[in-house]
Amino acid sequence: MHVYESAEDYLEAILVIGQRRGAVRSIDIANELGFSKPSVSVAMKKLRESGHIEMDPDGLIRLLPSGRAIAERIYERHRTLTDFFIYLGVDETSASADACLVEHDLSAGTFEKLKDHIRRTMGEAPGQAEK
Repeated sequence: MHVYESAEDYLEAILVIGQRRGAVRSIDIANELGFSKPSVSVAMKKLRESGHIEMDPDGLIRLLPSGRAIAERIYERHRTLTDFFIYLGVDETSASADACLVEHDLSAGTFEKLKDHIRRTMGEAPGQAEK
């Protein structure tokens, strides 16, 4: 099933907020991504309907296995690409912003080749130490 870039961003935000704070609510996602609460509510409805998240009666959001898999894949790409760009001399803000642009469109094969190259030239792949 194809997941749109915006859905990947929402799922990644849920993962990151959950790691940082434990509980995740729609307002946390709105604040994290700079989106309006109504926009986030619409997106959460779509993610619930597609089986990527569930929301309890108190409004707490939890990733379901399919949503977690997507979020972890995108977050690994984000961390790895950001760290690699920083290694190349890009400032941290630009590196993170550029990683956001690239993380969604890079093929799985190209990403694996990039990680292999990083391991050969740098030892451990960037983004792997925080796991």
